[in-house]
Amino acid sequence: MSVSDYRTLLTELDAWFAAGRAAAGGLVPCTGGCTACCHGPFDISVADAELIDDAVRRLPPDERARVASRGASLLARMRALAPDWEPPYSVDALGEDRFDRLTDALADEPCPLLDERGRCGIYTDRPLVCRIIGLGLRTPTGRTVENACPIQARFPGYGELPPAMFDLETFEAHEHHCLREAAARQLGSADRWEFETTIAAVVARHAEPGPTDSP
Repeated sequence: MSVSDYRTLLTELDAWFAAGRAAAGGLVPCTGGCTACCHGPFDISVADAELIDDAVRRLPPDERARVASRGASLLARMRALAPDWEPPYSVDALGEDRFDRLTDALADEPCPLLDERGRCGIYTDRPLVCRIIGLGLRTPTGRTVENACPIQARFPGYGELPPAMFDLETFEAHEHHCLREAAARQLGSADRWEFETTIAAVVARHAEPGPTDSP
């Protein structure tokens, strides 16, 4: 599976969200320019990292430079809190507790992909986690993923919406193939499919002259 295959797979989440939003009858407040869930570092998969890297490469040069500069600045702040954190900036290398402390310390920092109007510069290529926030999700096997919107309590009725049905198990089976192939391409081994990093670590590479390291 290629980057395009993963991009296509993610559109299944977009269709799920659109259907769930329509069924909610106007109670879902998510709209362009809302950045409530676009702050603070968070982990992304190796497939997301590859997708974001591809998207940033296709930005106009000036915008790519701005995104890369913002990413490098945030990455520098992360490394100031974790001086021993080095490329390829694996979340696992920090450990869960240290990564949690780092993300808490930088929770108010905007994603480097946001522009001056608060809009995502690569919206159609945003990572998986950005597509699933805003609605609760329930799978055919009874699993539930809670709505992670951090401001849902501000909107009457929004937080009480029932989770929208999505066949997450089938989706994850396809995602697993994408993860393994992305790991093989980016890290040299499909067995490293569980690798996770951050958006800042990915886009910051575009601020560096010459060839860039893989995630």
